[in-house]
Amino acid sequence: MGTKRVRRAVLVVAVLNVVYFGVEFVAASVIGSAALFADSADFLEDTAINLLVFFAVAMAAERRRVMGRVLAVCILIPAAASLITVAYKVAQPEPPSPEGLTATAVGALVVNLVCAVIVHRIREAETSLATGAWLAARNDALANIFIIAAGVATRAWPTAWFDVAAGLIIALLNLSAFREVWQEAREEHASVEEAFAVMDSD
Repeated sequence: MGTKRVRRAVLVVAVLNVVYFGVEFVAASVIGSAALFADSADFLEDTAINLLVFFAVAMAAERRRVMGRVLAVCILIPAAASLITVAYKVAQPEPPSPEGLTATAVGALVVNLVCAVIVHRIREAETSLATGAWLAARNDALANIFIIAAGVATRAWPTAWFDVAAGLIIALLNLSAFREVWQEAREEHASVEEAFAVMDSD
């Protein structure tokens, strides 16, 4: 797959993510939602990931593998943010506005589905970088579905615990993505080491 095509795709996704980060961060602050705050951190992390891919795909193969590991560590950022905001919400269990929660999550879902479609087209690149960008977009869409469900549930039963549960789910999704990307980066490194070993033996 052409490098220019990959870079163009991830740059578009980065712009979409940073714009909606601002929207969701403001909404989370206004209605007091742990899940939306965690998801806004996810949007910021996705911006960083896609910018990382934008620059890394033009690098040599060995540097791309290193950047794949850096990307995996970046995925831990929203997981940590989720856990921190969930802990704060448990200490102050005030339910967020269900309408604000649902409406903001629906907007986020639309943005993330568009991003997922764009990134899915470059996933055939078969690298930890492309995998990381794809997993980030996929996990965001899944997280938004859980947040929408939390908003609907909060409207029926006014409590903060649905918001807390959605925040924890976001953390678990990102921890799973970290594991997958880190493993793929390790496998890429092992493949290179094996290739060098064969060359040395010849």
